[in-house]
Amino acid sequence: MDNIFQYNKCVIGKQFLGRSVEVRAFANLLTQGENVVIYEPPKTGRKSLVQQGFYTMKSSGAQFVAVQLSLLDVRTQADFALRLAGRVLASLGSSPAELSAAARELLADTHFVFDENRFGAFGEPLSLNGSLEQADLLAAYLLPYRIGMRTGVKRIVVIDEFQNVMQTEDGDRLCQQLEEVFKTLPAELAGGASYVFLGSQVNAMHEIFGVKRWFWRQAERLRVPAIDTRDILDHVVKGFLATGKVIDRDLLLGVCRLFRNNIWYINHFCAICDSLSRGYIMEQILKEALDSLVSIHEPAFVATMNDLTTFQVSLLRAILDGHTRFSSAEVIRQYSLNSSANVRRLKDALCKKEIVTFDEEENPTVLDPLFEYWVRKEYFKMPVA
Repeated sequence: MDNIFQYNKCVIGKQFLGRSVEVRAFANLLTQGENVVIYEPPKTGRKSLVQQGFYTMKSSGAQFVAVQLSLLDVRTQADFALRLAGRVLASLGSSPAELSAAARELLADTHFVFDENRFGAFGEPLSLNGSLEQADLLAAYLLPYRIGMRTGVKRIVVIDEFQNVMQTEDGDRLCQQLEEVFKTLPAELAGGASYVFLGSQVNAMHEIFGVKRWFWRQAERLRVPAIDTRDILDHVVKGFLATGKVIDRDLLLGVCRLFRNNIWYINHFCAICDSLSRGYIMEQILKEALDSLVSIHEPAFVATMNDLTTFQVSLLRAILDGHTRFSSAEVIRQYSLNSSANVRRLKDALCKKEIVTFDEEENPTVLDPLFEYWVRKEYFKMPVA
């Protein structure tokens, strides 16, 4: 039986909470042949929204094959091309004979070849017979469209951790060529596929899609808002009732504020509370659960702070103190930030480390709510409500 408070895998169906508007928007965009980009902090529901969108599309009778791949471990253009082309090709079948024949037909005149040994060992069907060339990349990008039109069943290619494309030798080149594919796609292939770009590094993804504006008007950004507090309260109360336990809704409001309605943290927190209690869940249980949750993540938080320079730590403290005008003489003096030029460098550094993000008005937000709680309470010894 699945845990009532699910936090270790994507959720769909009855366990999916809220965001019905975003799910419908996602499904509608893909049905209309659009490409979609979603980037939010880790564990805020990107992948669950995608899976729920697919669930909704299939429930309404849509015919498609989802091809899912991650760039988490990709560091070269060749790795990227092999991962993309290989996963798309694998959507045609599972036997070596099928895939070998498909590779010869669909990837002729490229350096891609079917590799039976690699397929047997790692599940990756392709290798490169020579150096990667522009024509190989183009063939990889077009492959889902060609397969979709050939089979009559659309391919939806979901690329997770897409920001890692910039870790390759020339990420801009990869983006430029894929953008050109979108712009010049032949009419006979247009309905064969859509791409979904996912990313957990908010600032890195914004650099690609918002600053450099790759795929401008070629991919629609879909935001994932926080789940409504009332939905979370109902979900948690019903979850505890199912196990014969009761929790006060006012205490839960404090939990929602602490975690900024991050349902992954809340579900994990509630699962710990469930394991610690037998009946009425008192405030002391919540404190013990919070201590347990913090202890799980504390090594990563300590490593994050150890990776910061003294200046970067000072700017983070200024952010937590509520300042927004970091280049003002008063803030620079108070936090020993040296100069306004140094402040700009420090802001960039905290963004690149995905600790904070800044909105259009340059207002900062610490991306991880539990890290913010820990760094206030344990690192800076600040009072926490």
